[in-house]
Amino acid sequence: MATTPNSSLTRRGLLGVFAATAVVAAPTYSNAFGLLKGAGDIRRVRLYSGRTGESVDTIYWIEGEYIPEVLKEINHFMRDWRSDEVIKMDPRNMDIIAAAHRLMDVNEPYMLLSGYRSPATNAMLRSHSKGVAKNSLHMKGQAADLRLKSRTVSQMAKAAKVCAAGGVGTYSRSNFVHMDCGPVRTWGG
Repeated sequence: MATTPNSSLTRRGLLGVFAATAVVAAPTYSNAFGLLKGAGDIRRVRLYSGRTGESVDTIYWIEGEYIPEVLKEINHFMRDWRSDEVIKMDPRNMDIIAAAHRLMDVNEPYMLLSGYRSPATNAMLRSHSKGVAKNSLHMKGQAADLRLKSRTVSQMAKAAKVCAAGGVGTYSRSNFVHMDCGPVRTWGG
């Protein structure tokens, strides 16, 4: 959970501490929200990066509001690790990621392979792979490539597809799933 230097207890802080033990997350999109009704009034994301060694396990939404300080922490975590560039990530993508995680009923954090990608990084990756889109939503802070050890790519993709809230790319050979908050669509296998 994100911490701040201010040690005074606030209602939000107490709720955040209490909520950290709950398993909840709900997306902002109506189709996915219907699946998670009754999940509670908080949203949590759990991620780690094998590239930077960093991790984040935090409540980023509580009582109907995103927590700006926590979103900044997530933005930094999901930065382009090659260039160290940070942009504002679309919180709707966090909602999809958190909802899919909850649907799979896992405690393991996602391994983040790619969050934000600068245009230069995207162009470099595109020159080495046919699977990198020219106008990738990674460059807009609206996508993430994720992996779980405890779930198959197929299981992860199914959970994301059930949310019906964005794009889901299945990359079985590379062992990851792309989740984005763009138009609803699917690809790969």
